[in-house]
Amino acid sequence: MAALPEGTPCWVDAMFPDLAAAKSFYGELLGWTYAEGSVEFGGYTQAFSDGKAVAAVVPQMPGMGGPPSWNLYFAAPDIAATAEKIRDNGGALLMDPMPVGDYGTMVTAEDPSGAFFSAWQSGSHEGFEKTSAPGAYAWSEVTTRDVEKADHFFPSVFPFEVKTMKHETEDFKLWHIGGQPVAGRFKMSSDFPHEARPFVNVYFAVEDCDAAVATVSRLGGKLHNGPMTTPFGRFAVVEDQQGAVFSVIDLTTTGGEMPEFA
Repeated sequence: MAALPEGTPCWVDAMFPDLAAAKSFYGELLGWTYAEGSVEFGGYTQAFSDGKAVAAVVPQMPGMGGPPSWNLYFAAPDIAATAEKIRDNGGALLMDPMPVGDYGTMVTAEDPSGAFFSAWQSGSHEGFEKTSAPGAYAWSEVTTRDVEKADHFFPSVFPFEVKTMKHETEDFKLWHIGGQPVAGRFKMSSDFPHEARPFVNVYFAVEDCDAAVATVSRLGGKLHNGPMTTPFGRFAVVEDQQGAVFSVIDLTTTGGEMPEFA
């Protein structure tokens, strides 16, 4: 498999206070099965959909506060150069480039608007083995209030071609690589709680959005927004029972006119 182009979303993971509860929640919601946790890497546990690697969950480290959150990795063929661009453009590195066995090398950072993300230079682990199908990663959006900082930072660190949606009220941008959309930037509206910090909204594909929302509620999670049908699919923003916010999307149920981008 060829290495993904620089800036392509390539992996997601999350730390949870209760790993068993997280495995049960996402196993029922998304049909995930799990590998044995790696003792060498702090119990890092890969999740699979139809036998293909789609994400990972890991026990939260002692002393870490706050609710869990999904962490998005962008492909970085030269992790040292990416780390330098993060620093040069106002971001904060939470760790220097760190080898993860022979799997690859990572950095975790915070953009100037406050959203956390990671970059990944692949070794033996190249990232997602399945995307845009039920049980797998489908999309992501940097969701922030300080869009000016995010809009400068991310295209300066990664080779994104930026397209702006023409809309009277929504402030949304698409990031393209090689002419294809790979992720987006969404401005937080007044619908978000005042205390909500910027985050990367990770979308997981499901067969039926409404059924997925019902499962989230039954398992102790919450519905934040939706479900709503868009030209891109029917989706909802939800929260798991431990506080991690993400979205579920049925990519086959679409409606409305495709928005214009310039």
